[in-house]
Amino acid sequence: MDDRRSDPGSGHLVRTILPVVPPSDFILRDGEDLVLDLHPHWWYFAGAFISAVIAIAIGGAVLSQNWNSIIDIIAGLAIIGTLLWLAERYVRWVSTHFILTSDRIVYRSGIIAKHGIEFPLQRVNTIFFSQRMFERILGLGDLRVESASETGAQVFEDIKSPSKVQHEIYAQMEANENRGLNKLGDQLTAATARQSAPPPPPEAGQSVADQIADLHSLHEQGALTDAEFETKKAELLGRM
Repeated sequence: MDDRRSDPGSGHLVRTILPVVPPSDFILRDGEDLVLDLHPHWWYFAGAFISAVIAIAIGGAVLSQNWNSIIDIIAGLAIIGTLLWLAERYVRWVSTHFILTSDRIVYRSGIIAKHGIEFPLQRVNTIFFSQRMFERILGLGDLRVESASETGAQVFEDIKSPSKVQHEIYAQMEANENRGLNKLGDQLTAATARQSAPPPPPEAGQSVADQIADLHSLHEQGALTDAEFETKKAELLGRM
């Protein structure tokens, strides 16, 4: 299945081979993009599945022989027990998410009792992955994330394609750093532009001739007496 991720150089989305299925209750922040949402590899519940198949096969054969009731009860309990184990592992698998966004790494698990951890990409220092031989064949491994947060190093097990996830995390870290530098550059440019902008020119005052015309208009309207008009007029002419 294909998914989309951000290209650190252009900021546009490009296609990879890792699945993205947004969880229904996961809320992205403003300006944040979902890059990966991974459940554990199917090997996570392979042991429970194999045990259930074996228990059903052997238990079914035992029950079909109509042996004594104790053996039948044991066979039935074995079948029920392995099926319950398989159901429990599947529920854990469905409720476990390894999430990578353009800003953070989030790990969540559980339906009733929940557990979660979160790393801002700015605090991530190094990502390691490890795979045993059979894990390389099946395409899973463990991912170790070392960060400057209080939790320090954290190991995530049964991650699909851990080398590709590691590469994707580094790509998002680079893109996140570039966005921060671009934002800082825009702020510095705006501050420099404000400092270098010339001050606005002072507003031009009313000329003496215009002020005398206004006084004449007030005098004609009776707002000024003859003496007041002549006094103000003399003051204005004295400024010329």
